[in-house]
Amino acid sequence: MCGRYYIDEDTAIELGKIIEELDRKHQIGKIKAGDVFPSNEVKILTSHENHWEFSDATWGFPKYKDKGLIINARAETALEKKPFREALLKRRCIVPAKGFYEWDASKNKFCFTNEDESILFMAGIIERYETTSRFVILTTNANASMLRIHDRMPLILSQEQIKPWIFDQTKTNEILKSTPPLLTGFAQIEQLSLW
Repeated sequence: MCGRYYIDEDTAIELGKIIEELDRKHQIGKIKAGDVFPSNEVKILTSHENHWEFSDATWGFPKYKDKGLIINARAETALEKKPFREALLKRRCIVPAKGFYEWDASKNKFCFTNEDESILFMAGIIERYETTSRFVILTTNANASMLRIHDRMPLILSQEQIKPWIFDQTKTNEILKSTPPLLTGFAQIEQLSLW
C-alpha cells in the first residue's frame, strides 16, 4: 500500500536535471519538495509520441459510486479490473519520489527509501477524467524489508525496468510480477504540538 510519499530537496533538484535533459524547449515547471498526499497534483513521468515527458497529474482515480479516491491498484489483478485495465495496457507512468510512508498496525509511521538509488521510481497508471489527468500507484506483495510493517508496498522499478515500463507493452506482465528492491525503513517521529 502507499498512502503518502515525499520528495526531498535533493530529489527535486535531480528530477529538475532530468526534466532539462528531456525537453530543453519547453518550460515544464519546477518539482516541488515535500510530502505528497492523495488528491495532490504532482509531476509524473509519462510518454508522448514515443518520447519521455513530465506531466502534471492528480493522485487518485475518483470512485464511481462513493466519494473518495482510489490511490493504489494491485499489480496482481489490475489487468482484470475495469478501472485499471485500459490504462495499464496503454497509459503507464512512473511516480518519482525520495521515499514513501507506511504505518504499522499500532499506527507508528515508517519511512522507506532505497539507499542504492537517489530516486524511487514507482510504477503507476494514468487516466483522463474530464479535464484532469489522474494516476494511481501500483502495489505488490511486500518484500522482506517491508513485511513486518505492512503486507503491501509500491511496485518499485529498477533502473533497467524504467524504459520498458513506459514504452514496451510486452514487458508489462513481467514487470508486474517482479519483486521490488530491498528498502531501508526507519521510524518517523512526528513533532507534537504542546499548544
